[in-house]
Amino acid sequence: MSSNLLFLDREGCLPTFLNPECLSLNRLPMGATLYRFLTAAAAREGSREASPWFRLLNGRWRFRMAAKPAEVTPADLAAGTDRSGWETIEVPGNWTMQGHGHPHYTNVQMPFPEEPPMVPEANPTGIYATTFTVPREWEGRRVVIHFGGAESVLYVYVNGRPVGMGKDSRLPSEFDLTPHVAFGGENEVVAVVVKWSDATFLEDQDQWWMGGLHREVYLHATGPVHLADLFARGGLENGYRDGRLQLTAKVGFTPGNALFPRPGWKVRLQLFDPKGKALFRKPLEAPVPTGSTLEYGRLQADFDVAVPCVAAWSAERPALYRAVATLLDPVGKEIEATSVRVGFRTVEVRDRMLLVNGRRVLIKGVNRHDHHDTKGKALDRETLRLDAVAMKRLNVNAVRTSHYPNDPHWLDLCDELGLYVIDEANLETHAFLHQLCRDRRYAGAFLDRAVRMVERDKNHPSVILWSLGNESGYGPNHDAMAGWIRGYDPTRPLHYEPGIWPWLPEALMPKKRYDGGYRVTDIVCPMYATIDQIVEWATDRDHPDRTRPLILCEYSHAMGNSNGSLADYWDAFEKYPGLQGGFIWEWIDHGLKQKTADGKEYWAYGGDFGDTPNDLNFVCDGLVWPDRKPHPAAREFQYLARPAKALAFDAKRAALRLSNARDFADLGDLRGSWELKIDGVVWAGGRLPVLRIAAGREGTVRLPLRLGAIALPPGAEAFLHVGFELARATVWAPAGHRVGWDQIALPARAFAPPPRPVRRSRPFAPSPLRVVQERKRNPNADPIKIGNEIVRLAIVDGRIASFAWQGRELLLAGPELQVWRGPTDNDGIKGWTHEAWRPLSKWRAMGLDGAVVSASPARVRRGGKGGTPGAVTVTLEQIASCAASPRAVVLRQDCTLAPDGTLSIENRFTVSPQVPDLPRLGVVLRFAAGWEELRWLGRGPDESYADRKRSALVDLHESTVTAQYVPYIMPQEHGNHADVRWLSLGNGTVGLRVEAVSGDPLEFSASHFTAHDLYAALHTYDLRPRPETILNLDWKQRGLGTHSCGPDTLPPYTIQPGRFLWRYRLIPFAVEAGGGRKSQNHTYH
Repeated sequence: MSSNLLFLDREGCLPTFLNPECLSLNRLPMGATLYRFLTAAAAREGSREASPWFRLLNGRWRFRMAAKPAEVTPADLAAGTDRSGWETIEVPGNWTMQGHGHPHYTNVQMPFPEEPPMVPEANPTGIYATTFTVPREWEGRRVVIHFGGAESVLYVYVNGRPVGMGKDSRLPSEFDLTPHVAFGGENEVVAVVVKWSDATFLEDQDQWWMGGLHREVYLHATGPVHLADLFARGGLENGYRDGRLQLTAKVGFTPGNALFPRPGWKVRLQLFDPKGKALFRKPLEAPVPTGSTLEYGRLQADFDVAVPCVAAWSAERPALYRAVATLLDPVGKEIEATSVRVGFRTVEVRDRMLLVNGRRVLIKGVNRHDHHDTKGKALDRETLRLDAVAMKRLNVNAVRTSHYPNDPHWLDLCDELGLYVIDEANLETHAFLHQLCRDRRYAGAFLDRAVRMVERDKNHPSVILWSLGNESGYGPNHDAMAGWIRGYDPTRPLHYEPGIWPWLPEALMPKKRYDGGYRVTDIVCPMYATIDQIVEWATDRDHPDRTRPLILCEYSHAMGNSNGSLADYWDAFEKYPGLQGGFIWEWIDHGLKQKTADGKEYWAYGGDFGDTPNDLNFVCDGLVWPDRKPHPAAREFQYLARPAKALAFDAKRAALRLSNARDFADLGDLRGSWELKIDGVVWAGGRLPVLRIAAGREGTVRLPLRLGAIALPPGAEAFLHVGFELARATVWAPAGHRVGWDQIALPARAFAPPPRPVRRSRPFAPSPLRVVQERKRNPNADPIKIGNEIVRLAIVDGRIASFAWQGRELLLAGPELQVWRGPTDNDGIKGWTHEAWRPLSKWRAMGLDGAVVSASPARVRRGGKGGTPGAVTVTLEQIASCAASPRAVVLRQDCTLAPDGTLSIENRFTVSPQVPDLPRLGVVLRFAAGWEELRWLGRGPDESYADRKRSALVDLHESTVTAQYVPYIMPQEHGNHADVRWLSLGNGTVGLRVEAVSGDPLEFSASHFTAHDLYAALHTYDLRPRPETILNLDWKQRGLGTHSCGPDTLPPYTIQPGRFLWRYRLIPFAVEAGGGRKSQNHTYH
């Protein structure tokens, strides 16, 4: 292949796309994202569309796919080639999402077996072409083309001439087109993108491998002398009250240009406050010196100015100033102007604290990948805003750009809306963890990715930490990155997780946990550390590191039905000095929208495109679905990160104690409300007074509520509900958006005693129950029938076969012993059979997925516990047998049927030591089609589990069985409700109420899928809703944990061997006109 074709090879050398030491050709040096304007007034507005020197090239381009770079022909690159037979493709976009090739998902492993820097010969190569016109008014100016991102190597041709090459899929490449374009006429640009390259080994992140031009393309023009770059550093001083602006303006020029360098050029500076007021009575001016500061054809002018009494920038109060720089020629003429937004803030690390503006900020963060379910890695500005707005509404305050720099507009949004950012270099070498960080051939690429990230993003106040990448080992290449960043931008600390680990020889290993990496990280930033581990670090008084705080760079892996023990982590963050929050992995499920042959939409994951090797659905691990709708776990996060908290209520003083969990802002922008609820029914309520509690402080408000004047019915529970919402609209949410809520249990002794019960007429007394047992050859199969004119109960084969009330059938089957659940992703990833330590693998080995439940002969006796007149008790015994034990779980049920139809069930479980850590321990009941109406008094409305339930309030909830379905991309256990006092299920005419007995709440879920339906399904389209209703009642269900990637469910939330007693009762009722519910002797709400 000739050297003028794609710059691919030189005699005896590797092609440039396989040469890790060749990072770019003719690419312009990186600078801040700037747009040039004719006047300072236009630059002050900052709208790039208003610039006469900006042209967007997004849209439909001509496209041809080659199977490998060698198949790119000279005609593909030549000017005048007839491309009418080529297809068209959207730019920005991934060709893999537009019918060319397919996405490929891997986590750690590479998608091919080659060793760096070699890649497969079959190497998809996209050839893009479009035409554009350079305005004749641009003649005499420098014309630059900007490619925001190309995966993974970009080659550029204009009018048939080679222009340049660039690597790094997630940062822009810019090229000077001036010598190659015709002004006032039509020009053609051809972009060749090679999918696999030596750089691919540096981009082994946990995400889809795509391909193509996935960020925007545009032209911009500068003068031959121009403002090439601005570096604005807005700091705080004098007790963080006053600001100091240090601004460096780099002036670029075309080498050899007669206009420059020569004395007299200046840069003028004006600063505008957040309301648009100019702060300098007369704009400042600084000369552009000539000579010694020459760099890349650039000279610089410097400003250093005090700005008294500034509004500091923080995520809570993102105050943005605007600095406008104007280039003046030697006679004082304005040549061009540009601007950057400035946030005055400081970032420091000391005394085990990350400080913003002198205050410790609790990091309430998420990791974020670029993802769209139909566009792949190509996110438009509207989608970026959707992410930022959704994060703010969920009380997120920080984002780690995992694991590469995001589109600069994302940082604009973080500046504007208020989100702290860890800006991370596009660097992950997971498959070759320890090699490339020590490989001198890749040293330049490591450094280049750090330098270019910092140069582009240095002006964003939201960026409070620079990250050297992710899971790339630790070696001298990282030290070079850190050294350059510290020298260039000492205002921001560094972050790099692998630096804290002992990659050193054993003799040099740190003696304490997380005691390492001081050169490359100012934060102790482990991933997936257990709560015990971080608490041990925080409480170790002998630990040598007393400077750095611990912030989890990844934790609480959000794969499927997950985020168990998130509240336990937050308890630790808020209790132990030195622990300062973390970043949940991750923000969004990376499912890709597809359709089945019959038109059903679903989200696909690894392997669904024939991509091998792959890591299945490990890519679907976000707090929100691919359409940005929040998972139930996102509500748990929102609750824990709430800005205001209700701590306690003093009934005697009617005083509600509140706290402000913010770091800077008071609560004056919020509106509070309260309600007194007794068994879910509102008894009183109102608005809270205006909240003026300072950040980090507590306060008390009085409520017009006298509990002593309210009689609490016997057995009832009372809760004070407190809610907080925005009092007025913001840029990220409307007025009324709920930002927090709380619930305080009120003691019965605070209420007036209940009145003495009124003697009422004697309730209807049904006839005593009759027992009939048909005698046949098999005693266990002999039907037992118990009933009267109101209720009928039939026992066959040692099980309840029928339960009818007032002539209406209630149950199809059950309650029957159940120990299995549809495994969550944390229990185990269904397609992975090699991980023996996962709960799912252990359960399979024990045979729990195929456990067989058998029944012993029923025993009947007159009478029942509690002395209910005319009752009959049936004792049933069910045994779950599996490979681990023939009597893995034994359930004895004493079922006492009262003449009015109430069925009280006492359950005695015996769990064998051979089956530790069960998925669940409970029973399943089956109802006929049409049993859809669902009400419960317990936690809700979202699903809740033993280790993820704080956000779900104990209240009276109403729903349908169908609405309980939670469409996790991999079907799994869902819809559970914890701490349930009672629930009712009905079909519009008759229903069944399930009541917990003896104050021991139960758990339940109602569904049209069985646990084994969920287990067997690999996609949502595999699920076929059953017409009948499945009611799962549990004494206890295993918690969720985060074991798909992180700690397993904590011991308090597991089910271990032993003997357990559990009581509940079933009460039939009729649904009356108007929605009332009436059993034989009671009326229910």
